[in-house]
Amino acid sequence: MKSKSKLFLILAAACLAGWAFITIIPLYWMVVGSVQDSAASASFRPEMLPGALSIAPYERFFAKTAAWRWLANSLLISTVLTITNVFFASLAGYAFSKLKFPGSKAVFWLLLSTMMIPAQVTLIPLYVLVVNVFNLGDSYTAIILPTAVTAGNIFLMKQYMSSLPTSLIHAARIDACSEFGIFWKVILPLAKPGLAVLAIFTFVASWNEFFWPFLITNSTEMRTIQVGLASFVFAESTDYGAIMAGATVGALPMLILFFSLQRYFLQGITIGAVKG
Repeated sequence: MKSKSKLFLILAAACLAGWAFITIIPLYWMVVGSVQDSAASASFRPEMLPGALSIAPYERFFAKTAAWRWLANSLLISTVLTITNVFFASLAGYAFSKLKFPGSKAVFWLLLSTMMIPAQVTLIPLYVLVVNVFNLGDSYTAIILPTAVTAGNIFLMKQYMSSLPTSLIHAARIDACSEFGIFWKVILPLAKPGLAVLAIFTFVASWNEFFWPFLITNSTEMRTIQVGLASFVFAESTDYGAIMAGATVGALPMLILFFSLQRYFLQGITIGAVKG
């Protein structure tokens, strides 16, 4: 039995290593292509071990585009969305998990039902509402407002806060602490791991978001890095080296974030799985 278990572990490790190698190849090709000339990057048989390295593709990318503005826009939008989602989702999660009010279950299930609606179905009504009704097109508000807090994040925090001890809340109420005081002084310190996971996942999703910023923005100055890369591909379709350089620049913050906060990503897999 031990030999069979050992063989199974070896086979599983070999399969995972092979799959990891396959998934890393496009990322490796992107980085290598960003330090080659355009001809080598666009070759049908790309050079996986390049001979001469050059930073010229990066120079062309930053010279031909408003890359610094795109990066600043992505950073601003992702940061604001992370803050709003963490604050409002944690408030709603606390209310749904620890407070009893009329219609709480109905409202919660109504929120969950919105997660079943494909985003493509709501894009046109949302666009009409933001642009024609509120006249917010091509602005930071138009990009941020629709996802300032999402039903998925509320559900995440509700499940996490359900596992927190209710006895501490009762003790705080006995000490005449207000509900917001209980949330701020008792719940939030206990929910730091869940808040960290929520913040990381929200930041990553906001940074990688493409379709809504692409739909709602018109000017070059309002584009995020993902939308800017798409417009650069269409306008400069022959400069593959610069395109690879832009893709590397856009992916680098997320790679740094992932490897520096890897344990929080792993916690996100199991967060909310334990019900209190």
